[in-house]
Amino acid sequence: MVGDKARGEMNAFQRNESKETLFTFISAGDDPPKGDFPLQKKSPKLCGSNYPLSIAFIVVNEFCERFSYYGMRAVLTLYFLSFFHWDENLSTAVYHAFSALCYFTPVIGAIMADSWLGKYKTIIYLSIVYVVGHLIKSVGAIPSLGNQAVHVVLSMVGLFLIALGTGGIKPCVSAFGGDQFEEEHTSERSKFFSIFYLSINAGSLISTFVTPVLRGDVKCFGEDCYALAFGVPAALMVLALVVFIAGSGLYRKTPPQGNVLLEVCKCIGFALKNRLKNRSPEIPKRDHWLDWASEKYSKQLIGEVKMVTRVLFLFIPLPMFWALFDQQGSRWTLQATKMNADFGIYVLQPDQMQFLNPLLILVFIPIFDFGLYPLINMCKLNFTPIRKMATGMILAGLAFGLAAIIEVKINNPAEYSKLILNGEQQSLHFTLQHQGLTLAFNYTVKEKSVYSLIVFEAEGSLSSRLITDLEAKPENGLAAVRFINALSQDVNLTINSKSFITVQKNYSASEYSLLERDVYNDGKCITETGEVPLELGLLDFGASYTVVITNISGGAVETWKSEDIKANNVHMAWQLPQYLLISAGEVMFSITGLAFSYSQSPASMKSVLQAGWLLTVAVGNTFVLIVAEAAPMAQWAEFVLFTVLLFAVCIIFSIMGYFYVSVDPEDLEEKEEKRETSSRGNMIGLVTQKTKL
Repeated sequence: MVGDKARGEMNAFQRNESKETLFTFISAGDDPPKGDFPLQKKSPKLCGSNYPLSIAFIVVNEFCERFSYYGMRAVLTLYFLSFFHWDENLSTAVYHAFSALCYFTPVIGAIMADSWLGKYKTIIYLSIVYVVGHLIKSVGAIPSLGNQAVHVVLSMVGLFLIALGTGGIKPCVSAFGGDQFEEEHTSERSKFFSIFYLSINAGSLISTFVTPVLRGDVKCFGEDCYALAFGVPAALMVLALVVFIAGSGLYRKTPPQGNVLLEVCKCIGFALKNRLKNRSPEIPKRDHWLDWASEKYSKQLIGEVKMVTRVLFLFIPLPMFWALFDQQGSRWTLQATKMNADFGIYVLQPDQMQFLNPLLILVFIPIFDFGLYPLINMCKLNFTPIRKMATGMILAGLAFGLAAIIEVKINNPAEYSKLILNGEQQSLHFTLQHQGLTLAFNYTVKEKSVYSLIVFEAEGSLSSRLITDLEAKPENGLAAVRFINALSQDVNLTINSKSFITVQKNYSASEYSLLERDVYNDGKCITETGEVPLELGLLDFGASYTVVITNISGGAVETWKSEDIKANNVHMAWQLPQYLLISAGEVMFSITGLAFSYSQSPASMKSVLQAGWLLTVAVGNTFVLIVAEAAPMAQWAEFVLFTVLLFAVCIIFSIMGYFYVSVDPEDLEEKEEKRETSSRGNMIGLVTQKTKL
């Protein structure tokens, strides 16, 4: 396992939550910020140890904030699908646009903290923005508040503020925790990060299991309670802010020290600009394009930028991994809505499956670190970091291959006769004969639509009705049911004391009603002669039913039930292999990649690598939303597309890694200094203004 040069080997909990914790751990600065600080009262210690009391407030704050973020995000895709009634592609696109924004905004937070406000004030101010976003988001989920346009506007504003808040404080909180320790307490600081990341995973694991329950099992305003599912994470974020402020008097607050990311960007920009201005063949070439910044920037900075650009070059293929990984909360959740969620003792909500990832990460880390990797080393196999990352990509690709197979099994079409039309719609002529009776009629049908033809005898002659059926499975694992009234009187139907349906006489059909899956669905049928019980039996996950009321006799309703769309016959447990693969892939790809890239760069450039890593996640999510909106296709085909793309990127990354030569940053700095010393006498001083040489 590649260690971090600045700190040494990371323990298990420090390796977890790889997208957003390892980089904050390393950006925390393994050494306290240099310089003179205002004299501060030392924080009281925990139980006589060397741990400052202030870290307790920071750990609790982080747990609540991560619960808040992951809990809200767990139900977000189904919120778009069910509450806004957006289609799956639009829901996926907006979900990934939000995720991408959450990984663009940390750069803003880092610049604010390092160049302007300092970490403490940045956390306070952006946490307030975070809380406001949560509150607006929760209010926007109240159905009785305005129309859909109001709900959409409130939700989008809330999500933007949440993205600004969660992303802005992301690079600050762990770094601020590291600042609380005195320079000589390095071992205590290391253990603090273990506890810190344990709190992150605890918040993620608990929230992704609990908030879907609040959404699906609790009903408010007559439907799924999204207001509560968003309101509880909002309350946790308020608690996070209160706890953080409560420890204010105990914190060590270091002043802003300047942002190295801005310096790196300026150095690169100056080098490019200077190179373009000095294109004359009379000017001697320089060994590296960044050497063209030497007129303004120090040799040490230029040398460090050279080192970090080598690593950033390896980051170019990485967004494709995150494009697949982050679809657990979108496409995989949507897939789960079309599966059987009955585990016997518990019915799992489709968005609860996401809790498997943080759970499996906690299980896999010690297995890999203390079992798999040592075994590979004993076999004397050269399992380099590049090969580990490539293996992680392959595992993620295989996970999407399994998802494609499951999707094909899920979407077995209903058994309808298919007709090829002459255009978008066509008039069809029907002739029926039954027991000497003949019926001829015409109906106009539209393409890509599904119909049922009802033929019945009325007053000695044949009659018919053409009714439109559902084209796809009901959303969120619900069951759809409609009624056809074959009686000579109107009926009113009540199902599970919730749905009230009026169905007119003479084979009129009701609209579809969406009901939760239940083995015993009892109702009432109210007619002119009185009220009688109505028993529907099992209405299963994802099925569509037509119930024909044929007669009322003996104080009971006689019905005939048809299953038009088959129930979800693929169990949700079949998603477990793909979660196993992608979680194992995350351990091998993300954790190894960060440890390796950080070992290849100087300590002063860690924040630059942090920004680069975050941008790979953001770009990956951006790619998903582009595919979802610009190239809609069958879901299984989209899974195959992402599988092929990741395998192709894996090959490219492996080739790049083959030619990459690992270095020790300290040795490289020494060589750079010697080279610069020997060539200093040959360097021509250039003026970057518009003057002649």
